[in-house]
Amino acid sequence: MTVAFLGTGIMGAPMAANIAKAGLDVRVWNRTRAKAEPLADVATVADSAASAAEGADILVTMLADGPAVAEAFEAASPASGTLWLQMSTVGLDWTDRLAAAAEQAGVVFVDAPVLGTRQPAEQAQLQVLASGPEEARPKATPVFDAVAVKTQWLGPAGRGSRLKLVLNAWVLALTNATAESLGLAAALGVDPSLFLETIEGGSLDVGYAHVKGGAMLSGEYPPSFPAGLAAKDARLVVEAAGEDVDVAGARAALSHLEAAVEAGHGDEDMAALYRAVRKEC
Repeated sequence: MTVAFLGTGIMGAPMAANIAKAGLDVRVWNRTRAKAEPLADVATVADSAASAAEGADILVTMLADGPAVAEAFEAASPASGTLWLQMSTVGLDWTDRLAAAAEQAGVVFVDAPVLGTRQPAEQAQLQVLASGPEEARPKATPVFDAVAVKTQWLGPAGRGSRLKLVLNAWVLALTNATAESLGLAAALGVDPSLFLETIEGGSLDVGYAHVKGGAMLSGEYPPSFPAGLAAKDARLVVEAAGEDVDVAGARAALSHLEAAVEAGHGDEDMAALYRAVRKEC
């Protein structure tokens, strides 16, 4: 089975490598070819999206946003009957648009965003939130098993993206709340590390707070999930909520992320929103 994998960034590169290591024939393409070249030992590096997709059984997209996915899909022009695993986080509107494009092209569409960041991607420990036709499941399973520790099948296409936004709202609010708690501690003359020490092992403890909080306290932000992409995801959450629910936590995270991005920290990890909480940008 041949897999055409489009998008070899922070998440896509390790995902494509793990699919290849699982024994599938993988062709990779990235708009910036240099980001795909390190995969040459395990996959075929294609010169174009079209050459990657030609004759492939499965098309996987793992790109920054809806417009990038749509452009890559159009360029790839996969054959009718190809299974398309759309694993990027693109929000509700773009998921509907991409599903419509797939239907027009005669391509089987599975909406399958992933939960996890760089390290889980490298360790094949992602979670896949899959939604699409049940008959696509057997063919999609080897790809999902290669990248994930858990796959949930949620029904018709679009439900995966809906659940991903729900989970993103929680991650964004948690990261922002950690930053605000650490920032408040510093402002009150309390050692910020005491916050993390005090919640550790108790009912208030959350592992994610230690991961992101540790980066905030060190002032080092190697990108596990870049702030620029986190800001995109926060906008998708706010847009999806509309007037139906007040996602104040996501809106606060978005405000801080946008400030960090505008100050030139978009390529740093999303924990860099702490810079905005501390009014350093």
